[in-house]
Amino acid sequence: MATARAATLLAGFILSALLLMPVQWLGLKFGFSYARLLPNRYHRFLCRLIGIKVIARGTPYDAGACLVAANHTSWLDIPIVASLTPCSFVAKSEVAGWPFFGTLAKLQQTVFVERERRTRTAHSRNEIHARIASGDRLVLFPEGTSSDGNRVLSFKSALMSVAQLTIVNGEEDREDDLVVQPVSVAYTGLYGMPMSRYHRPFFAWYGDMELFPHLWEAFKTGPIEVTVEYHRPVTIREIGNRKALAAYCEACCRRGVAEALIGRWEEPELAGEPGALSAPRAAGA
Repeated sequence: MATARAATLLAGFILSALLLMPVQWLGLKFGFSYARLLPNRYHRFLCRLIGIKVIARGTPYDAGACLVAANHTSWLDIPIVASLTPCSFVAKSEVAGWPFFGTLAKLQQTVFVERERRTRTAHSRNEIHARIASGDRLVLFPEGTSSDGNRVLSFKSALMSVAQLTIVNGEEDREDDLVVQPVSVAYTGLYGMPMSRYHRPFFAWYGDMELFPHLWEAFKTGPIEVTVEYHRPVTIREIGNRKALAAYCEACCRRGVAEALIGRWEEPELAGEPGALSAPRAAGA
């Protein structure tokens, strides 16, 4: 049964992607408005197809330009986060050359960065800033790699320097600070029961794991539940500098993952998070 499930899900995933690829390509080429929303709708469908129940907590910031800083566990983070709000991602440059997945990333307007070359950091920062200034919501994984899902790795501050730049508010002719919102992603349930440390690596993609064999195992093992928590958005002016900003986002994600795994949450004020900026819309899958 597990093998039949995996085969059915894999076929559905590949066929649905192949059907929508030319539609999305045309939308991007000719600037059709649906090209921004189609990936969001597709990722919602993909989560339902795979059997991922996304539980959203908190409020995604939508009162202006925003950079999302999230912890990274698996390739599944992409459809999970993108199913909640329209967004694009920041990924390492090697992803662009991956068969099939590289094409999907390009069609979602991923920003590819060369993280190993410090001389390219300023260029990457400016590209990210330009995309956010144009209205895109970009998701950055500051760990620089993925974890086993049981912990959050240290956040690197290099690309957080984009938060030092301001965003021009055309309607009121003023410059606003770029808002950064931490988002934690935790793999919490399997077949309606709490997911154990033993099972979490079946969905976490890290180390030298091959992508397609891991995808097959994940499809065989589901369905799962994932908790996504939107933490309090801040600006670098409020935090102080990019290293402090990276530390703040890391602390939020670390706390969010830990609380989701044990199923107990503290109030944000008690947990020491700074005051929230305006963010009027609630999250929903």
